[in-house]
Amino acid sequence: MSFPKSFLWGGATAANQLEGAYDVDGRGLSIDDVIPGGKDRMKIVQGPDFDWKIDPQYTYPNHEGIDFYHHYKEDIALFAEMGFKAYRFSISWSRIFPQGDEVQPNEKGLAFYQNVIDECLKYGIEPVITLSHYELPLYLAAHYGGWKNKQLIGFFKHYAETVIDRFGDQVKYWLTFNEINSAAGFPFMGQGMIAKTGANDKKNVFQAWHNQFVASAYAVKAAHEKDPAIQVGNMIIYATNYAYDANPVNQLAALKFNQGFNYYCADVQVRGEYPAYSESLYQQYGFTGADLDRTPEELALLKKYHVDFISFSYYMSSVTEVTGKDDEKTAGNMLGGVKNPFLKESEWGWQIDPVGLRIGLDQLYDRYRVPLFIVENGLGAKDTVAPDGKINDDYRIDYLKSHVEAIQGALDDGVPVMGYTPWGCIDLVSASTGEMSKRYGFIYVDMDDQGHGTLARSKKKSFYWYKQVIASNGDDLSTDHLNY
Repeated sequence: MSFPKSFLWGGATAANQLEGAYDVDGRGLSIDDVIPGGKDRMKIVQGPDFDWKIDPQYTYPNHEGIDFYHHYKEDIALFAEMGFKAYRFSISWSRIFPQGDEVQPNEKGLAFYQNVIDECLKYGIEPVITLSHYELPLYLAAHYGGWKNKQLIGFFKHYAETVIDRFGDQVKYWLTFNEINSAAGFPFMGQGMIAKTGANDKKNVFQAWHNQFVASAYAVKAAHEKDPAIQVGNMIIYATNYAYDANPVNQLAALKFNQGFNYYCADVQVRGEYPAYSESLYQQYGFTGADLDRTPEELALLKKYHVDFISFSYYMSSVTEVTGKDDEKTAGNMLGGVKNPFLKESEWGWQIDPVGLRIGLDQLYDRYRVPLFIVENGLGAKDTVAPDGKINDDYRIDYLKSHVEAIQGALDDGVPVMGYTPWGCIDLVSASTGEMSKRYGFIYVDMDDQGHGTLARSKKKSFYWYKQVIASNGDDLSTDHLNY
């Protein structure tokens, strides 16, 4: 089956990983501004002593990012040259409300995003905007305790209403919380909670999720009241999960993994109600649904203002094994797990499984019957600049080609896929490691892990390949005729 003519080919980024200008034009600090660079960054912020401070012994690469704040015209022109139909980016909440709880927005922040939107539309590129992409204003985390505090619902509601009212005439696709289910293993990024503010108490995580579900519903309400044609999606990590073997114990454990990780947040945001397995899930952590602060009015809001589509990131699949038969581990996107002997893996240990994407698309559509949008997918790798300046990233082309073929397979299966925006379409700072050397982009940015470089942009071989894919609407995935 051919890709639909309306298919949204494009790319995806996040403000905290590429904008830079972290203290420019009235922007306040976000939680990401205090995460140091380097492979130990997650371990540091999960430690018992971490306390929301910038520590001079560390470096903070995202403070500069790739300076998209001052290069956005150049970068969007390159996206347009590839033929992008859509560009997924996030608004930095603290650029609009520096502390997060103000009444009046920062007009300079709004002006910046207006300029980005205008630049996209100039080239016929649909903006796809994420409202919260691991960018909670630092003040809301440090002084309110993060998303476990119900006051954040009102602050987010005001923020969402502000930007949707300002940009809703031009922006038809919105996402609420990026990878909302990532808090299952890492509440810092998605919920703004650390050990000192209760991140290790699962009841706080589930309360924070409820508060985010309500906040998301308010965003859907604001968008639909602004214009019924606006579509709002949730955004989850989807890690297609396999039981290690036919042992019923592993099969049951895989089902429980899917309920607790892949489906819980989507069940509420798409179906508008808590799933039947909720109580069983809570009891695993020693509390009940009655221990959560959920009002009848909030539950009614969730039911009325559920999302219009599901967007998700897919980088890898996972394996569940609970009998101790195999303990060889692998790394992954916010979660690791048992190594799958049938799969290859990236330099960072992420298992490469394009068939898993097709399976995931089928599973999600079978369960929810709403359109699906793959808003993150890609290969993090070290790229080498040849003496002639070329970057021959055939490994990235191979990865992306196999995943585009998987999407085509899902279309054959009858799954309505809206679009595909590979992650880090231009090189940016890695969220998991704070490195520039873990590159995803079609566009190379001259910047190293120590913050040295010219920030010059150059096109990789994959740039020309993806341009061809878009021009052919997915019909030509070959590299035979690339002019590079």
